[in-house]
Amino acid sequence: MAASKKIPSFVKLLLKLIITGLCLWYVSNKIDWAKSWATIQRSDLLWLVIATVLFMASKVVSSVRLNVYFNNIRLRLSQTANLKLYWLGMFYNLFLPGGIGGDAYKVILLNKTHQQPAKLLTAAVLLDRISGIAGLGILAGIYYYFVYAGVNYSLLLVIAIAPALAAYYFFVRQFFPSFIKGFISTLWMGLAVQSLQVLCAYSIMQALHLHANNTEYILIFLLSSIVAILPFTIGGLGAREVVFLWGSTQFLLNKDESVCISLLFYLITVLISVIGIYWVYNKPIEEPLAVSGLENVM
Repeated sequence: MAASKKIPSFVKLLLKLIITGLCLWYVSNKIDWAKSWATIQRSDLLWLVIATVLFMASKVVSSVRLNVYFNNIRLRLSQTANLKLYWLGMFYNLFLPGGIGGDAYKVILLNKTHQQPAKLLTAAVLLDRISGIAGLGILAGIYYYFVYAGVNYSLLLVIAIAPALAAYYFFVRQFFPSFIKGFISTLWMGLAVQSLQVLCAYSIMQALHLHANNTEYILIFLLSSIVAILPFTIGGLGAREVVFLWGSTQFLLNKDESVCISLLFYLITVLISVIGIYWVYNKPIEEPLAVSGLENVM
């Protein structure tokens, strides 16, 4: 039985590697890597630092959002302990894609150290992911409207945001009633997280000296972020680049420069996520800790 349990994880990793490789191979046949590398070499270091700070800020807000969900089920973590656990989860998600995964690790560790039901912990991390997707969807709908100026169903898409949020609210109230009191705060935090990452993308464009077609680039970035959530590649690598390649073709943008945005965003993600390796060797949570006043957020 033990061997049979290892096979799915191995197969999952192998499939991710194959799909990631195929995506990168496809992109490699469509762009000139020499031109892309030259674009990256000309990038402004200060703007890349700003982009990195903005990305890190988005992850800090993400960790606060997750702690609101934990507070909803009376799991009291200090924000410091929660941030350590969140960063460790980022490391596992990116560098151990075929293993236990960061979200599953959080559930297992908190179930062990705080005797919280695994079902509620799983619901918390699941809703945390969903709130992030909701933020992405809202921003993508808004940018789609501005790109298409009311045509191509863009107005309908913006109008659909309100009923979609209502459906999301009733979904949480019906199936996850323990978390409904944190609905508004987590929704706003989800928007804040994605907005910070949009600003990160803007900063990357400034670093690459891309000053035109910013709205189109950001729409492509948001769509690539949605695709990257799907667990088919290694940390979204390859999938994002394919979306940027497709988007640059649709909007008649420079393909070599467009892919650079995606690659630099991925490198920033790696740089920030690798910080979590510290807590692989230093336990992020030793014992139950007092909450640091997050009740006020709710």
